[in-house]
Amino acid sequence: MTDAISNKFSNNPVITSDKNPTAKLAKALLTQSRQRKKAGQTVLEGVHLIEAALQANHLPQQIIISYSGLSHPEVQALLASLNDYNLDNRLTVVSDSVYQGITTLGNGVEIMAIVDVPEHNLHTLKSPITTDCLILNDVQDNGNVGTLLRTAAAVGIKNIICTKGSAQAWSPKTMRAGMGAQFGLTIYEGIEADEVLSYLRLPIYATSSHTDNIIYKQNLNRPVAWVMGHEGQGVCEDIMKQATPVALPQPNGQESLNVAIAGALCMYETLRQRQYAD
Repeated sequence: MTDAISNKFSNNPVITSDKNPTAKLAKALLTQSRQRKKAGQTVLEGVHLIEAALQANHLPQQIIISYSGLSHPEVQALLASLNDYNLDNRLTVVSDSVYQGITTLGNGVEIMAIVDVPEHNLHTLKSPITTDCLILNDVQDNGNVGTLLRTAAAVGIKNIICTKGSAQAWSPKTMRAGMGAQFGLTIYEGIEADEVLSYLRLPIYATSSHTDNIIYKQNLNRPVAWVMGHEGQGVCEDIMKQATPVALPQPNGQESLNVAIAGALCMYETLRQRQYAD
């Protein structure tokens, strides 16, 4: 490792027991959704997600590094950048074996961080949402949820509402799929499906395989809410009956598209109409 990093952490004790409170907490947060909800925290694994948090000024509560990970160039660069945040007292170095007992990843850069999950309460809003919104109606796969969040962030949709049956937006798996896009979004979770629309004052569009109302015929040049539904059952009846159903053309006759792909097509058609139309 570089002399600067080596000297700085040469006196740090190396944790060799998996009973260490920080190690135990990280493992519980990585593997137990109930623990994440109770603590209001999650774990970021890898340099990229920690950098995404720092760029959003969302400072880790704890940073855990394997002893061998200290010598990795990306870790050294990240640790050097932490000088501006005065986080030295939040850094724990653990033995390689303890780290491997915590992590859910295979080979990779051995650094992780425990962070608080941002709290956004839809019920306390003083006025309904009137800007673009993405509603995840019981989307259950972490990869799909993360991909949809990353796409929303890319096109500039900031408000996300997740009904109770959706995968956790801040779970480690969803964080990896979203590549840290969560830190640039306002995410409301755990909302009852029959309550969602009462918090909105804008047109609602929901993807459906039972309509001829093609997306390219819609006027999306105003704020809208896009609804993406359960991977098998689609959008629930309570929401669908108040939404405009929209179809994505599939001339070769496939039954349906993956929900993350469908969501990306809808959001990018919205962007195209507003910024790239002829």
